[in-house]
Amino acid sequence: MKKLLLSGVVVCASFLAAPIHADSKTVEDALRQALPGVTPDSIKASAMPGFFEVTVGPKLFYVSQDGRYLMQGTLFDIAAKADLTEPKLAEARLHALNKIAEEGLITFKPKQPRRSVFVFTDIDCGYCRKLHSEIDQYMKEGIAVQYLFFPRTGEDSPSYDKAVSVWCAKDRNEALTQAKKGESIESRTCENPVRKHMALGNALGAQGTPLIVTDKGSVLPGYVSAAQLSAYLAHENGK
Repeated sequence: MKKLLLSGVVVCASFLAAPIHADSKTVEDALRQALPGVTPDSIKASAMPGFFEVTVGPKLFYVSQDGRYLMQGTLFDIAAKADLTEPKLAEARLHALNKIAEEGLITFKPKQPRRSVFVFTDIDCGYCRKLHSEIDQYMKEGIAVQYLFFPRTGEDSPSYDKAVSVWCAKDRNEALTQAKKGESIESRTCENPVRKHMALGNALGAQGTPLIVTDKGSVLPGYVSAAQLSAYLAHENGK
């Protein structure tokens, strides 16, 4: 018998319906009742008997088959000495990021990219500016940088307005580079994804910028040099 340990938060949602038959529909109905407006991206059987794995955006929960209990935390296989949650979270992060990327991101890409990363950035963040000032180094390492906006001061702030202006510029890459240098750019407004970027960053638990998410779904908070990032990505990909 596998020994599993879950470290995290346990919520007893005793007000939820608890039908006898255990299936994903029961879990989905329970979540809909407990969290109105929340639609699970996936509901799968968990390695932990009696529970389903539920992903909502980049988040993962464990919900009992009768829909009564919800847990959030790390599920660890003691016998195998393996974290069973992090790989699933990595998948969920990438799914959420790729979904938002369909609407377009600001990407700096070498001619022959070998790796790609997502970077949540704030135009006025010092380390974000340092990272972007070295963008040529990242591209020399074969790394494509896909930017999402995460103005730390929130909406109705100069940083947020700059993000919108960059997105609405005729040449977004050039406008972003100018803004990162502290140069003034033309103030513009248009339909933009900045709020969606911020919401996803918050869902990922971003507490600062830059926040890097690798092409395997790992999270690296803070500035990482091009050489360090290249080495990390090579190790992560087994090379």
